Amino acid sequence: MWDELRATPEVLYGAVIAFVIVMLLTPAVGGMARLLGAVDRPGERRLNRRPIPRLGGLAIFLGIVVPALAFLDLSDETRGVLLGAAVATVVGAVDDFRGLSPSTKLSGQVVAAAIPTTFGVWVDHFTFPFLGAVDLPVWIGVPISIFWIVAVMNMVNFLDGLDGLAAGVCAIAGVTFATLALSLEKTDPAILSAIVAGSCLGFLRHNFFPARIFMGDSGALCLGFILAAVSIQGLLKTASTVVLLFPLLVLAVPIIDTSFVVAKRLKYRQPVYGADRSHLHHRFLNIGFSQRRAALTMWLWCASLAGAALATHFVPFRERGEWHLWPAVAVFGIALGALAFSVYVVYLLEIVKLANPRIRRRERERTDAGEQMTA
Repeated sequence: MWDELRATPEVLYGAVIAFVIVMLLTPAVGGMARLLGAVDRPGERRLNRRPIPRLGGLAIFLGIVVPALAFLDLSDETRGVLLGAAVATVVGAVDDFRGLSPSTKLSGQVVAAAIPTTFGVWVDHFTFPFLGAVDLPVWIGVPISIFWIVAVMNMVNFLDGLDGLAAGVCAIAGVTFATLALSLEKTDPAILSAIVAGSCLGFLRHNFFPARIFMGDSGALCLGFILAAVSIQGLLKTASTVVLLFPLLVLAVPIIDTSFVVAKRLKYRQPVYGADRSHLHHRFLNIGFSQRRAALTMWLWCASLAGAALATHFVPFRERGEWHLWPAVAVFGIALGALAFSVYVVYLLEIVKLANPRIRRRERERTDAGEQMTA
């Protein structure tokens, strides 16, 4: 791994340049957002108590595209990813500034997701357990790829409800994807993932609690798009079966959050794109966590799952059909730690809630309100 990093210093250069650009540019973007009126004002489901400018995603996008143009090989796939990221950012920025209907916003996301597939970024072969590698025809691989990209864009967008939460999770995902892609000799996805991580860390300088700017849909859609695209480029198209699980592990926190919220809205027949306070970060706040503590807890949860993915890949616990005891014990211990952290989160959000009458009463009121909305 260190040999690959020494051979590809652009991974570190890109991350550092992205960090500096976003950190320096974000205050100017925040001032522009205030002048344009793109401001998130306090409301019933808002956590901020004062107006906060949106459009932070513009700084994130510029922090990504500048080092990307400098260090990436501008192949067809790279051009497709950057062009799609630009479209996703524009769709999010328009939504931040003027607001878009859910159908229009989804259409824009699909257009953005379709762009890289026309440049060759789609899952053209897949390695199934026990079946081996299977070539996928265009009419299957392209829709799957578009669905995955749109899904991750919305997962990151749903997660962006707490100061610094989405930026921190995307930074962890970027570092993990960069490490995995570099080990698989996928240079461009590795560099782009590292650039994403650097831009997120630079943005956290202004976005961690108390936030002075929000990334808005422009940032969430941009980051979700690039993470989904590089996971296809660098991981999903490999011949290793276990690698297919890595994006699911690394992005497990936004996947779980989105799945829970969508399931609850469908249960009470509410619009999937509707706004409520049923996200995981809202539930942490309901049991008494501060914004800072809730964000840090979810970062650690995401990092534990990413660590399990990295351990599975790098620790040689099984080679040529032979199991190695101590490496296997190490991988099992790391995986058990990630599982234990997940159980701890469930304990906090479910058991602690049941033990607190105030929280139970608040949950019943929200449930009754949801049922009245559908009546």
